[in-house]
Amino acid sequence: MKSSTYLPALTGVRAIAAFMVFFHHFNRVEFPYPIFRILNEFHTGVTVFFVLSGFLICLRYYETCEITESWFKKYIKNRIARIYPMYLLLTLATFAFAWYIKDSSVYGGFSYPVVLLFMNIFFVRGFFDDLKFTGVAQGWSLTVEECFYFLAPLFFIKIKKNIKYLVYLPIGLISIGLLLVAIFSKVNFYNFYGNATFMFLYTFTGRCIEFFLGIYLAMIALKNNKNDVRPKATFLGLVIIVIAIGLMCSVPLTDTTKFGLYSPLGILSNNLILPIGIAILFYGLISEKSWVRTFLSTKTMDILGKSSYIFYLIHIGFISKLSNDFFSKNIDQLYTWMDDKEITWFSNLISASLLNILAVFISLNLVSILLYKTIEEPMNLYIRRSSLLGTKKEGE
Repeated sequence: MKSSTYLPALTGVRAIAAFMVFFHHFNRVEFPYPIFRILNEFHTGVTVFFVLSGFLICLRYYETCEITESWFKKYIKNRIARIYPMYLLLTLATFAFAWYIKDSSVYGGFSYPVVLLFMNIFFVRGFFDDLKFTGVAQGWSLTVEECFYFLAPLFFIKIKKNIKYLVYLPIGLISIGLLLVAIFSKVNFYNFYGNATFMFLYTFTGRCIEFFLGIYLAMIALKNNKNDVRPKATFLGLVIIVIAIGLMCSVPLTDTTKFGLYSPLGILSNNLILPIGIAILFYGLISEKSWVRTFLSTKTMDILGKSSYIFYLIHIGFISKLSNDFFSKNIDQLYTWMDDKEITWFSNLISASLLNILAVFISLNLVSILLYKTIEEPMNLYIRRSSLLGTKKEGE
């Protein structure tokens, strides 16, 4: 497989991952318990993103990677173009909106909003357990992504010298993470590496295995050009994913364990078993013909996948809240009107709560596509073609 190969099925996967996280956050206790319990663990869409990042970055840069100033500048410029414009815009808008309506919830109890703004802009807040959900709350995952982006070229150089570093590096990173926890868990500083659970769930040192499995998959893909008509890996990957999520669902929920993820079994399932299943699924999607690949490669899934980064950034936050408030008010009025007219079949078919969630879901997708076409894509192309960091145009 060539590093420049476009893989539409994996673009479609991005949409599925973002949608999983959306329905995780919009889960409702009034849903039937099996559905509630499954959606409760749909945070696993983030794991899909992490494995995919490891795969794509390795696929595109592993063979050309070199530790030189010119190469690294071009590499960083491409990463800035892909991630930063929309994140910066939405972070500034989030803090501005919070200041305007006097909503301190986005500050997470931090007393210095301006300092916190800069900590969000430069991805620093993600290292602190107390501050990880400030600003654009879901942006904590970008701190994990950025750590990988900056370190990936060094990883590739090491792996090229000795393939065993595919194992040594994640072991070393996890060890560093545990050492930081041992040191800083005794320091009261906004819970910087405050505990092992935070380290394993919200930092790159804890979640590095997901990226390295993506790297390993890319190294296999770079050497493999076959296209099998038997979708064995595709369905094996799906089975392992179901098993991993099932293991998390098997963890009893308590006041302190609101998700199966917050348990030793949940961490093992999320950080190891699940990414193995995702990597196998990805291998199937790029090497086997299946109805799953066909569906994920459709034009609809392609545009939803391309706009999924924006969808992920806005699915909770002030844009989502405005959308939710608008539909909630109007849907309540609609159901009141139907009750007055004794129209009961519709409310029996779909609850007001579920209709509201679907309306928000559709509206946020439309907003995401609009922002992708009018802001993200043009800014991405502009930065790549610019002389930022003293570089000329460089493809992804």
